[in-house]
Amino acid sequence: MEINLVSDTVTKPNNEMLQAMFRSKVGDDVYKQDPTVIELEEMVANIFGMEAALFFPSGTMANQAAIKLHTNPGEQIICDKWSHIFHYEGGGASFNSGVSCCLVDGERGMITADQVAESINPPDFYHSPKTSLVSIENTTNKGGGACYDIETLRDIEQVCRDHGLKYHLDGARIWNALVAKRQNPKHFGEIFDTISVCLSKGLGAPVGSVLIGDKKTIDRALRVRKIFGGGMRQAGYLAGAGIYALQHNVSRLQEDHNKAKELANVLRNLSWVESVEPVETNILIFAVKPQIPESLVIEKLKQKNVLISALGKGKLRIVTHLDYRDVMHTYVMETLQKMSF
Repeated sequence: MEINLVSDTVTKPNNEMLQAMFRSKVGDDVYKQDPTVIELEEMVANIFGMEAALFFPSGTMANQAAIKLHTNPGEQIICDKWSHIFHYEGGGASFNSGVSCCLVDGERGMITADQVAESINPPDFYHSPKTSLVSIENTTNKGGGACYDIETLRDIEQVCRDHGLKYHLDGARIWNALVAKRQNPKHFGEIFDTISVCLSKGLGAPVGSVLIGDKKTIDRALRVRKIFGGGMRQAGYLAGAGIYALQHNVSRLQEDHNKAKELANVLRNLSWVESVEPVETNILIFAVKPQIPESLVIEKLKQKNVLISALGKGKLRIVTHLDYRDVMHTYVMETLQKMSF
């Protein structure tokens, strides 16, 4: 039995989700004639209280479309130094949109309104790129699943409005944040110009993200998605999985959070662990003692059929998810406690 805790992207549809996919009514979504895709888009837009939404094959493409919609070549995005759009999207901001990133030294991947204000280039100083977009990530990936307070997001929004900047949320794991902090998704819809949300991580769908915004922006996004090659035909089979995930797998995210916190408590008491970062959601980051190679920890766990990932500089990552069952959880905790170096 292999226990994969590398990411929450490794989940597979259960039988009920597969049946929902099988029963989905489909059409050609490139012509906007797939009823299940339309149903999913309307559902996600309604959840966040926004006007419209568009289904994408990946979160990266949804984020890249948002950047394209909000910027012109030669302009600049303000984001945290650990942002997914900077580190894990293949340099897409520069390749697709011709923009650069102003990297802010945030706290666990989270930035503040003051930091945003300080990072805005003077609009009349033509020697520097024009600042046009602020992008934040919630929960933060490299920040260990940290969640923003709604007040901080509103403060950043005010800075954006004062300076005429667009405001995008990379909400790949926004569902985890909503559950962990008991937040209202409609508050996010009031704050951001666009939001990307992922269905294939904690919610367990096999494929898909959704970009949300006002109708005018999403109408423009349809053209950008076409340019990026993101149009899919009978995508309703995938959208059906997303609908099932939203109906059945949101509230259970708290189980993943609880397991991550229990693993953190085990790790804090182990002699070979240097530190454990705070755990709010389903991502757990910890550091081993300087004399212990992180590759050795990964290999020892692999020999016990437990897979985790390395972040470099002695840090390791564990991500819990809906396929990580209770019996697996017990085994992993016992395995960690028995390990020595």
